[in-house]
Amino acid sequence: MNTTTITIHTGTARSAVDITADASAFVAGGGDGLLNVFVPHATAGIAVIETGAGSDDDLLDSIERLLPSDDGLYRHRHGSPGHGADHVLPAWISPSVMVPIVNGELMLGTWQSIVLVDPNRDNPTRAVRFSFLS
Repeated sequence: MNTTTITIHTGTARSAVDITADASAFVAGGGDGLLNVFVPHATAGIAVIETGAGSDDDLLDSIERLLPSDDGLYRHRHGSPGHGADHVLPAWISPSVMVPIVNGELMLGTWQSIVLVDPNRDNPTRAVRFSFLS
């Protein structure tokens, strides 16, 4: 297995960061196998979605509707308002995804991208681990 960790700066606002280019660079020339993309954080997830055309913001707005940042709704209340919702996110958006790799290329669909989803305003820097198993 080949593995590496990259650092993504998500800032202090909720974000969906396209990391497809980073993943593609990691597997380039790697032959056939599986890529696992994992975020080792309790308040972030990895999704495969269409980016651009408003989909990124639609995802973040959907998360806000599903997990509203109203502190009165959550027992977990440290951090910025709504931080309890951030801790529930990984139950809905997994902290990892697997992507097939053929001839060193991601086998994503035409409009699919790998996205780091981070609604947490308290942690502006995230680690993402790529692990390639040939």
